[in-house]
Amino acid sequence: MKAIQITETGGPAVMEYVDLPDPTPMPNEVLFEIESIGVNFIDIQIRRGQYPRELPLIPGFEAAGKVAKVGNQISGYKLGDRVAMAGLSMGSYADKMAVPGWQLVRIPDSISFDTAAALLEQGLTAHYLCRTTYPLGPNDTCLIHAGAGGVGLLLIQMAKKFGATVITTVSTESKSEIAREAGADHVVLYTEQDFQKEVSKITGGDGIDVVYDSVGATTFDKSVNCLRPRGYMVLFGQASGPVPPIPTSVIQAKSIFVTRPGLNHYIPTEAELNQRAGELLNWVASGELKVRIGKRYKLGDAYQAHEDLENRRSTGKLILTP
Repeated sequence: MKAIQITETGGPAVMEYVDLPDPTPMPNEVLFEIESIGVNFIDIQIRRGQYPRELPLIPGFEAAGKVAKVGNQISGYKLGDRVAMAGLSMGSYADKMAVPGWQLVRIPDSISFDTAAALLEQGLTAHYLCRTTYPLGPNDTCLIHAGAGGVGLLLIQMAKKFGATVITTVSTESKSEIAREAGADHVVLYTEQDFQKEVSKITGGDGIDVVYDSVGATTFDKSVNCLRPRGYMVLFGQASGPVPPIPTSVIQAKSIFVTRPGLNHYIPTEAELNQRAGELLNWVASGELKVRIGKRYKLGDAYQAHEDLENRRSTGKLILTP
């Protein structure tokens, strides 16, 4: 099979486009032929070595395709079934992948492979953030950082679906328009405005109920300052680097809640995975949730996708095709 392999950590150039033996599914696994691959920031962090993994490795946690072979302990799948996976098994930067059968979800015929691969990892993340970590409702005001990114655009739409007021930060005017199109009530151009001051103006100094922060080091302190007493600081990423240890006095000052959630803990079972994925796919199929695909790249050009994502030259979701 064709795949991207990493034998050492570093910049985008460490990703090699290589030929490898086809995977053989274990008795509890399904082999599927990949049609579309989602690119996520965690792929970059693993490539850099921020999350150490045994090398060599094939990066990627998200893909959609067709069932090609099933292990002898698998029932319920047949050759040609349209499926997708995200968030649990690594190795999707390839044209074939074998994963435990319970980690797959079925794709409705009305949803393309590209849309499914663009949706699941970031959609499941947005879903658990606003449905479980801090369930949003009509009386809530939230701050969503990186509102024109893959998670940001989905999270904005979901937050509005549940009636919340949405403040978001973006880096450019063009990204501001994209965030507004997704439904954001207030868009802060953080390259020109102090988002903490803007949030204070918007809320009349009362603060907000929850911050969904995927940026990390450069936004954390001001994000905490935006919260009302007993507000929730939901740190689900560290694109700008890890947040230093947090003194308990920071938490005590307004009795805030701080959490550092991860997707794998919100889809630990087949039932929870299918419940979340089912809602997402239904919302997309009905038109309630729009998936924005920013750009498509050939698998062999994965390095370019990483460069564009790292350097903020993208909006929406980046897709690789074998």
